[in-house]
Amino acid sequence: MKSLKLILAVIFIQITMQTQAQQVLKGSLWTAKKVEQGFIISINDKASITDALTDFVTQNKIVAGNILGVGAVNEATLRFFDPETKEYVDKTFKEQMEISNITGNIAVKDGKPYLHVHATLGRKDYTALAGHLEDGKIRGAGEIFIMPIQADIQRIKSEEIGLNVYDFK
Repeated sequence: MKSLKLILAVIFIQITMQTQAQQVLKGSLWTAKKVEQGFIISINDKASITDALTDFVTQNKIVAGNILGVGAVNEATLRFFDPETKEYVDKTFKEQMEISNITGNIAVKDGKPYLHVHATLGRKDYTALAGHLEDGKIRGAGEIFIMPIQADIQRIKSEEIGLNVYDFK
């Protein structure tokens, strides 16, 4: 009887380890783990945040959801929208910075994933930069949580505003 319990325990452990291993996903720019209703993503050192997240949501067929994260970059391009000109003004910062917050959402525009991401970046002198994150290069860690939602969220270009806005029609 004890040997049967031992055999069953070993089988249970093997199945559990296989199930956990199956939950780990790998891309060329990221590694991820499925957890409950979402994913924890580790973006590779020196990888583009935008490329990694776009690749992840494309591979996992995520069409709507929330993005939240922290980490570090050594280069980031932030954007500021000017409502007068209806254009973004980009500025690139090439220095080591802490990502104290990445927050955003996932939708679809023209049949492709559309990421709308903002970031707050901490500098060495403890000042902060913030804005729409066009892209950043991870230098250290990029730890992102994505929580997909079951919804059809489309974006369209509003010529009046000059931005890609939700289209709930």
